[in-house]
Formats: sequence, C-alpha cells, structure tokens
Amino acid sequence: MTLRSAPVDDFSLAYDRVGSGPPVVLLHGWPGDRSDYREVVPLLADQAEVIVPDFRGFGESDKHDRPPLEAYTRDDQARSVLALIEELGLERPLIAGYDVGSRVAQVIVGSRADLPRSLVLVPPLPGAGERVFEPEILPEFWYQTFLTLELAERLIYGNPDAVRTYLSHFWDHWSGPDYVLSKTDLDHLVEVYGPPGAFTASLGWYRTRAGTLARARSERPPAPEDRIAVRTTVLWPEHDPLFPQAWADVLDQWFADVDVRLLGGVGHFVPLEAPREFADAILEQL
Repeated sequence: MTLRSAPVDDFSLAYDRVGSGPPVVLLHGWPGDRSDYREVVPLLADQAEVIVPDFRGFGESDKHDRPPLEAYTRDDQARSVLALIEELGLERPLIAGYDVGSRVAQVIVGSRADLPRSLVLVPPLPGAGERVFEPEILPEFWYQTFLTLELAERLIYGNPDAVRTYLSHFWDHWSGPDYVLSKTDLDHLVEVYGPPGAFTASLGWYRTRAGTLARARSERPPAPEDRIAVRTTVLWPEHDPLFPQAWADVLDQWFADVDVRLLGGVGHFVPLEAPREFADAILEQL
C-alpha cells in the first residue's frame, strides 16, 4: 500500500516503508520513480527499515503547476525528503541515491551533516567540471537543454506514445550492454509520466538548472574543512555515457571519507543493473 507524507509547501510525497532495523532512505533518478529500487528493497528488508519516496512531481507524489524555481529546486526536493525523515522519526538514516537522487542526497548532507549515518551514491557527483564540454561527452547532455524548452512539452505533454518513445531512448542508451528494461516496467513508467501534467512536473528539476551541464562552469572544490565528512561509498558504473569512470579521480577533493568502487559491465541504472552490489554497499554500513 502506498503511503503519503504530510505536505510540505502543499506537496505530499508517496512512499513505501518496509522492513525493520536501521533506517535506509533510497532516492530515485530520472527518468524513473521509486520503483527503481524494486530489486534492491528485498535485499535490505530483513536487516533494515527501508523508505523509498517519489520526489515532488514524480511517480505518485503531488504535481503542481508552479514555476520550477518556486517548487522544484534541489533545495525544495531535499526539504521534502528531510521533512519525511523527521515525520517518520528516523534516527541517523543511511541515505542512498543515483541520478537526481544522488544530487538530492548531497544537498541533504550539505545542510544537515549531522543527519545521515552514511551515504551510498552513484553519479552524478562533483568533479566533472568543464570536462562535460569535451567533444565526446557534451552531445550526451543534449536532453538537459531540450527539457528546458517549451518544445519538449509540445512534443510530449500528455501523449503516452511520445512518452514511451522518449523514455525508451534513455533506458536503452544509458543502460549497460546486458540490461533491457522489460515491457511491464516501461508500461509502468509510461503510466506515471504519461498523464497530462506529469511529464511537465518531472521537468521541474532541469528547469531549475540543477543538472550537471548547468552547474559545470561554476563548480569549484570546497576548502578541506568544508568537504563532506560523512562516510561515503561511491558506485561508479562502467557504461554510463554521461559520467566516465575517469571522473572519479578528484572525489577526495569533495569528500573527506570516500570509498570508490568501479562497477564493470553496468550502465547508468545501477539499482536495477547491479542490485546486489548496491544493497551490499548499504548493508556494510549499517
């Protein structure tokens, strides 16, 4: 049964809560929803209390037609997750995330360094900098500009067939060579992204310029005393076309205690492509 949080800024989050033990919060990516963790949750539930929310504007969470900078920023998403953690009385949860979820987890620990027990993160991570503008990489980020355009809505808004074609591209192109998203799982994503307003709401993240491309030129390492001190495990996949493994070379400039693990044969969608490795990284820190 889907649970719902108390509203923050009039946004209520849909979430799942299963298992018992130390708390773990799993944060999903784009283009996905909380079902991204369907293979990970069963591996954790015997040893942890697992909470998996949909972000604002995603999945079954509330979607409001508001200016993105007033409702869908990184800070807004983090505030809703923090409120859920407080509402549920979770003490020092481990927070794990990939894609959008990784960014939000980093915002949470930046504002509440005392809160997480530890982090498990998958790219995007700091340190890419202007390397995103290299000729072999930059074309991969076309979608982050496209999604800020009104044209994106005109082509895709409320059109399930267009949503299916669009989402299929990313799940095919970003995944590793041995992973294929099932028709049932794609049908689910079309169901949650396809209704009028749903696709537009999910675009709020990119329209606040929260993506890697928009942040690249301004990225600078923090002072050593301002590095993220929370113990962090990074899982970096081999076949993610957006984030080459070579970009893990400077993570120690942002994280004071980081363990980087390179995952062979795996693409962007690590929770689904390597659920055992993802779950093990979490269980090791409980």
